[in-house]
Amino acid sequence: MDAAERLEFYTIDDIYNLPEGQRAELMDGELYMMATPGTIHQRLVMVLSNRIFNYIQSKKGGCEVFPSPFAVFLNADNETYVEPDVSVVCDKDKITEKGCNGAPDWVIEVVSPQSRPMDYNKKLFKYRTAGVREYWIVDHERNLITAYDFEHDDMTDHAFSEKVPAGIFEDFEIDFCGIDIG
Repeated sequence: MDAAERLEFYTIDDIYNLPEGQRAELMDGELYMMATPGTIHQRLVMVLSNRIFNYIQSKKGGCEVFPSPFAVFLNADNETYVEPDVSVVCDKDKITEKGCNGAPDWVIEVVSPQSRPMDYNKKLFKYRTAGVREYWIVDHERNLITAYDFEHDDMTDHAFSEKVPAGIFEDFEIDFCGIDIG
């Protein structure tokens, strides 16, 4: 069903008018409500954000890392708004008080049971077409990290027992074996 066939077409204003505490994402005018993430999900987001932040700081890099909730106006329009679990933005001009206006350089989504179809399908397409350079899907239940390097048209799968190299940084990898998520 396309936007013309839907009864309602949502915009960023609808996101801002949600009841306090309610989170949603918006893709092509369609609203997707978000569930509260679980403990393992939040631990993974925190550890990944911290490791990336520490790497950037150690290199005195210009990129910034933002854990969710962080607003990403993916297409810099009024019809698409996402809150990736981890966003790495290297272009300071994209960062505003409201979030990121355009595609982050690196996005990580930590899969929750209810987010699986969105993370593996819809977001994969949206991130790639919007200009995200690298996209990781971290799926604890499947013991799988799928890393998409869109710049080199490459996709690799890794187990939680492996080190996963970051494509946007030449000398950085995350050792998932060393992550204690309880």
